[in-house]
Amino acid sequence: MKTTMIIASTLFALMSGSALSAELKVGSANMPPYLDPGRDHSNVGSQFYYNSFDVLIDKDSETAETTFRPGLATEWKLVEPTVMELKLREGVVFQNGDPMTADDVIFSLNRMLKPTFKPYIVRAKDRLGNFDRAEKVDDHTIRIVAKRPEPLWETLINMQQLMVIPEKYTKALTGDPNVAEDADFEAFSLAPVGTGPYKIAQFVPGEKLVWERHDAFWGDKAPFDKVTVSYVPEMASRITALKNKEVDLITNVPPDQLSTIEADSNLKVASDVTPLFHILIFNTQNEVMKDPKFRQAISYAVDRETLNEALWLGKAVVPSTHTYKQFGELYMPELKTFEYDLEKAKKLLAESSYKGEEIRMDTSAVYYTNGLLAMQAIAEMWNAIGIKTSINVDDKWTGGDPTMMVRNWSNPMYFADPFGSFGVMWAPEGPSEGEGRFKTDEAYAKTWEKFRFSEKVEDRKAAYAELMDRIKQDPPMLVLYQPYESWAMQKGIQWAPKPGHIPYVLDFRAGSISVASN
Repeated sequence: MKTTMIIASTLFALMSGSALSAELKVGSANMPPYLDPGRDHSNVGSQFYYNSFDVLIDKDSETAETTFRPGLATEWKLVEPTVMELKLREGVVFQNGDPMTADDVIFSLNRMLKPTFKPYIVRAKDRLGNFDRAEKVDDHTIRIVAKRPEPLWETLINMQQLMVIPEKYTKALTGDPNVAEDADFEAFSLAPVGTGPYKIAQFVPGEKLVWERHDAFWGDKAPFDKVTVSYVPEMASRITALKNKEVDLITNVPPDQLSTIEADSNLKVASDVTPLFHILIFNTQNEVMKDPKFRQAISYAVDRETLNEALWLGKAVVPSTHTYKQFGELYMPELKTFEYDLEKAKKLLAESSYKGEEIRMDTSAVYYTNGLLAMQAIAEMWNAIGIKTSINVDDKWTGGDPTMMVRNWSNPMYFADPFGSFGVMWAPEGPSEGEGRFKTDEAYAKTWEKFRFSEKVEDRKAAYAELMDRIKQDPPMLVLYQPYESWAMQKGIQWAPKPGHIPYVLDFRAGSISVASN
């Protein structure tokens, strides 16, 4: 059945080819300052990598259930408990014309597994720490060596950070062409090259991205000759551009604008609950915020269901704990980590060390859909129980600022495992601890190790339940909801976000988008 569906979607893409030969124009709410799948883990950048880069082990994006399939590797197997061997696809060509070799794959992997470039060091630390190195066996075979038995081999190899890039091209960008220097990786992020169906023909950081079809792509050919993505930050401007047919598709449409789109017979909407949490993060090391009872109080005081109804028309998902359906056997909605209880909030506030200090709440103005509105509503909820607040609107990241008290953030599902969302941020020595707003202890680290490396699912679930209890008793954050995100487009375009992708991916590959012929 799955093979039949793949063939059918491919035939449909081919039959629609004449209608898809022209340019697709996209109005995007955000545009990244660089494009490098290795260093990036932002919601903004993650929109764009899937069209231009490939991983060794791919994943079926049509379903939220994890089903791995060949990518740049055609087969793989464990040859030792800590060694995976992969056979490479032959005939793959980079977008600059260079053939992909085993040396390119080793270079791509080891730039992340044995990093020297600071941004790669950060990404390697928060998700690739168990991998030691990659080794070449022959021209079509490589091996990845782990430090200890790895329960998540395919899941980690499928990550965006391990997309393959060309070695010779990258090294030759600056300085010595035989050495990978920091300046080479900086230059690559402004002129990236991959193996995917679209080459990046133009990139103006923060402004514009132009893809063109990569005719030598190893898989099904891209349906568009050209795709132009322009930065249009204002919501009203994006809708106007769509109505005037200046663009074909726009991103980040808030729920209160859906009726405007749907009232236009020439337009339509595609929506989905995104595998990402909007959250509040607390600086547990700040003097005013250090009392766990105070952080419990402000957590219990947030009526997340009311936020959902007011901001998302009830279409967002308000979870009981930090979990996603995509986690499969590790999906644990039975845990009760986050709850609304106003009386308990008042009691804990009275017992806490809070003395009427003003709580600064940091937020960007437009980065997160409904982000500022949510912060304003939460401030009112806290004011109602006697907490003074001020809202600091600034696009600058303050997560590492010791004066930061509370700020909004997002916590995406980078890969379909609790490690790939909660763990990436709150593992021992992870980003939250590294930036100084969260601190673990020996007991926490021991529980984390049990969760991360246990072979049995039951053991991992038990350890994760312990971690969630720690989060409830000494909260470094509060999960608000999974947002209900929407994209709007011309009526003839057939496109929707796919449940198997990480958040916000603009998948314009063959079989993922079509245009109805007139």
